[in-house]
Amino acid sequence: MKNQAELFFIFQKFYAEIQTQFNVSIRVLRSDNAREYFSTPFTFFMSQHGILHQSSCAHTPQQNGVAERKNRHFVETARTLLLHSHVPFRFWGDAVLTTCYLINRMPSSILHDQIPHSLLFPTQPLYFLPFRVFGCTCFVHTLTPGQDKLSAKATKCIFLGYSQLQKGHRCYSPDTHRYFLSVDVTFFEDSPFFLSSESLPIFEVLPLPYISPPSDALSRPLQVYHRRHRAVAPPLSSAEVPDDSPPVPPISPTPTLSSTDHFYHRLSSSYSAFVCTLFSVSLPKSTSEALSHPGWRQAVVDEMATLHSNGTRDLVSLPPGKSTVGCRWVYTVTVDPDGQVDRLKARLVAKGYTQIHGCDYGDTFSPVAKITSPLYQLDIKNAFLHGELLEEVYMEQPPGFVAQGEFGLVCKLSRSLYGLKQSPRAWFGRFSSVVQEFGMLQSEADHSVFYHYNSSSQCIYLVVYVDDIVITGSDKEGIQRLKQHLFNHFQTKDLGKLKYFLGLEIAQSSSGVVMSQRKYALDILEETGMLECKPVDTPMDPNVKLVPGQGEPLRDLGRYQRLVGKLNYLTITRLDISFPVSLVSQFLQSPCDNHWDAVIRILRYIKGTPSQGMLYEDRGHTQIVGYTDADWAGLPSDRRSN
Repeated sequence: MKNQAELFFIFQKFYAEIQTQFNVSIRVLRSDNAREYFSTPFTFFMSQHGILHQSSCAHTPQQNGVAERKNRHFVETARTLLLHSHVPFRFWGDAVLTTCYLINRMPSSILHDQIPHSLLFPTQPLYFLPFRVFGCTCFVHTLTPGQDKLSAKATKCIFLGYSQLQKGHRCYSPDTHRYFLSVDVTFFEDSPFFLSSESLPIFEVLPLPYISPPSDALSRPLQVYHRRHRAVAPPLSSAEVPDDSPPVPPISPTPTLSSTDHFYHRLSSSYSAFVCTLFSVSLPKSTSEALSHPGWRQAVVDEMATLHSNGTRDLVSLPPGKSTVGCRWVYTVTVDPDGQVDRLKARLVAKGYTQIHGCDYGDTFSPVAKITSPLYQLDIKNAFLHGELLEEVYMEQPPGFVAQGEFGLVCKLSRSLYGLKQSPRAWFGRFSSVVQEFGMLQSEADHSVFYHYNSSSQCIYLVVYVDDIVITGSDKEGIQRLKQHLFNHFQTKDLGKLKYFLGLEIAQSSSGVVMSQRKYALDILEETGMLECKPVDTPMDPNVKLVPGQGEPLRDLGRYQRLVGKLNYLTITRLDISFPVSLVSQFLQSPCDNHWDAVIRILRYIKGTPSQGMLYEDRGHTQIVGYTDADWAGLPSDRRSN
């Protein structure tokens, strides 16, 4: 299950499977007191089918001993599979499925050494795939037609189990982020895919409690364990590697820019490297994954050191009547103009959505910049830490940094932190006062825009989005003075010409400015599993008319809504999909399978044009020319024209 709300749907399928496969009905369900077991649809289904729902007393798991013992059997076996081959804990789902497969096909002492699968299906032949070492290195033979003679005939993978409904092995390629189900696999069971140092538990990776290092220690590199890197380039000799070089994340092979990337084939080599690095660097999915990598671990420790030096928090006991705010880690990568990884950034963010108005925050103000075509970019380090908190705010201790012996304590925040509702207000108040000291005026139309005109009518425009600053204008000397003014008040980094801003990729030249969202588009395709889909030439089928209630209602409304929301953000630079995205957005409340098919059609179109974007061309004038077309009463629902 991805979330607990799926329980009822899964139980319905399980009930139908029991009736079909064994011709029996479920009489009693025994569970704990989790809320998902007592939802209205679940309760109605139980009473409708005459199923008695028994629940154990609170905090009494021994009353459901059969399930608890089986759960323990699964957990201990899965843990053994993971630890034996040093498989990272993010593959725990595959370990549990493999555990289930093995237990059902091995003799059981409770069943007098009979095999559970044979007892459940006595008349069906029980096929056995030879048991293999979980987590070992394997090579899946490539059977894709059309490959040339010199192409690789196999893909290096990690063995992660067996298929449930096919006679094949389940393998995963970390390089392509793809699962393979194949029976044509060569195994090297004596060669674990991961070394022991790659999946150390958190308490071995990061000693607890966290102790503030002395000031001179902050400049020294952190002592970390060695890790095997699967680098594309040949390794450097020891004489070429500086002793103090910081660890960086392993980067996958640079993706080639295909002929469909219309806006990329004329880019300079440095900008091409920047774009490819932007796409190839992956972010940690969890705190344990971040702490198991030297570079990300160093970024986390640096953030904690910054919070400590700024006096952001104090460990105290939670006062009666007060509630805590959760927190989480957010990871980003900054890339320098040459396309190399500049810095790994880990930021501790408070879960401000749990705050209560009037209790732990008052007024809020979060300016949002309108999308424009700026030129220069600045980054202010730990911007929100400059704001002073006026309210009492208590936060849970950061994940991975819970002090030993002080588990009952919470963090009392003295300064604002990313994620708090009042942090944007405190930071923006400080920043706007500093900018206005320089002589900038705040726009009445958009409070995140500041402007300045000198006596020669030369202009400076500044746009602020949280801690990202974008500057453009014709007054080059004034821009340099403005930068120096910001350097004097904040710890600011000049990122040079704007290349990447809020998911937008910007390429500048003498002929104009190109804006694209190639990485964002490819991320959407990867998240939805559509990277390997067959592209289409148009984002909509002209013969399909979408109306409400068309087809079967979708069970997962959230998935449809999230995907359409991502596509809406993509329309910033992809005007070619604006109309189809606006159309599928009309069915967010009650989408059906036909509406989902229309969304998939948009994704297939994006697959063929990932780097399509907008060109702001310099033609020597500011005249706007537009072209339009319309049908007559083309919408079948209300007979309006498009």
